[in-house]
Amino acid sequence: MDIIILGSGNVATHLAYALKKAEYHIKQVYSRNYDHAKQLADGIGAEPIDNLFYVTTEADVYIIAVKDEAIHEVASTLRLRNKILLHTSGSTDIEVLKPFSSSCGVVYPLQTISKEVELDFSKVPLILEFSDQQTKAEVMNLAFKLSPLIYEYNSEQRRCLHLGAVIACNFSNYLYAVAYNFLKEKSVDFNLLRPLIVETANKIQLHNPNEVQTGPAVRNDKIIMDKHIDLLREHPDWQNIYSLLSEGILKNHFK
Repeated sequence: MDIIILGSGNVATHLAYALKKAEYHIKQVYSRNYDHAKQLADGIGAEPIDNLFYVTTEADVYIIAVKDEAIHEVASTLRLRNKILLHTSGSTDIEVLKPFSSSCGVVYPLQTISKEVELDFSKVPLILEFSDQQTKAEVMNLAFKLSPLIYEYNSEQRRCLHLGAVIACNFSNYLYAVAYNFLKEKSVDFNLLRPLIVETANKIQLHNPNEVQTGPAVRNDKIIMDKHIDLLREHPDWQNIYSLLSEGILKNHFK
């Protein structure tokens, strides 16, 4: 099976290496930036290209792993008929692909992915969607060679899952950054929080997050919360975040 990777970013890079490890043949890697395409292509033994006009029509699977706003543009430029056309987005509908191939689908890796950080793809949940049963059979076979964690959801469910991921991952990471920046200002070592962060993440592996909430807000300890808000007086935005989240915790606990 010949595969074309359209993109050279975080998802494209890790997916390409996972496919190579699964002994799939990646024929070409496309990126608007030739150097980026070449860097990835050289690592997996593929041909780098920086113009969609040069994408071969002789491959079996075409995987679009670009920014959401570019998916339609890339798909519409490809000269496909019944070849399998996939995208990797968590929030873009499968319908964006249907005008351009009779066989399309979604393979969304549900994980925070950075080029520089090693990733064990066999531990990444893959969220799948298909245009038809034949495509489903072929893509399922491909997906199971990458990870045993396979789930089928429709576009609306996948959008909701992506939102949940943004809240749980991206927003949490921003709060880590706020804590880091605040403690750095006060000459306090952020590393002291790392065991706390790990323990908090471990708890929700086995428990409903609602049941393991701790902190001054869940106790409605207004004295402590007021002291914290005062400590943030030089950062009104952080004060607002603290107040909104504390109010949310309070309402969630006492609803």
